[in-house]
Amino acid sequence: MGYIVFLDRDGVINIDSSEYVKNESEFEFIPKSPEAIALLCKNGFHVIVITNQSLIGRKMATRKALDIIFKKMKDGVKKAGGDIKDVFFCPHTPEECCSCRKPKPGLILEAQKKYRIDLARSCMVGDSAKDIECARNAGCSKSLLVKTGNGLKAEHQLYQKGITPDFIGSDLYETALWIIKNVKI
Repeated sequence: MGYIVFLDRDGVINIDSSEYVKNESEFEFIPKSPEAIALLCKNGFHVIVITNQSLIGRKMATRKALDIIFKKMKDGVKKAGGDIKDVFFCPHTPEECCSCRKPKPGLILEAQKKYRIDLARSCMVGDSAKDIECARNAGCSKSLLVKTGNGLKAEHQLYQKGITPDFIGSDLYETALWIIKNVKI
């Protein structure tokens, strides 16, 4: 299937909220993130979103509300000229100890199975330590951290764990430029 770029959602594509993004009116793109995804697509990369959405398990939103948010995200990316191939999400709370909640690799492995992805030809972009750890746990060739969202806090957490991302970018757009320049597809 070509080279896959897995993206976290909150803090990477859209502005994160400590109150959670519970409906489409609370979903707001981080500047240039739709254009970053479009740039990746125009350069031959496929984009799949991998996201923890415990607001479902916490009963803060319905699956229908989440689907509407995903549609708004996909439509905004499409309007910018890009495409999100698929979205995989974990609805569970941390206390449920599921296999799909990042940093566990379950969502990436589910995408791998569905699309026959060669994980050595994939990377993960996130704004948290658990995103970077998920990429490593799944066997992605690259793990990339963005400073939007929780990126600054994550950088410190990763340093304490002795984990170094392959690249740290100010935002998704800068990171997309790095991927295009440094990853052979």
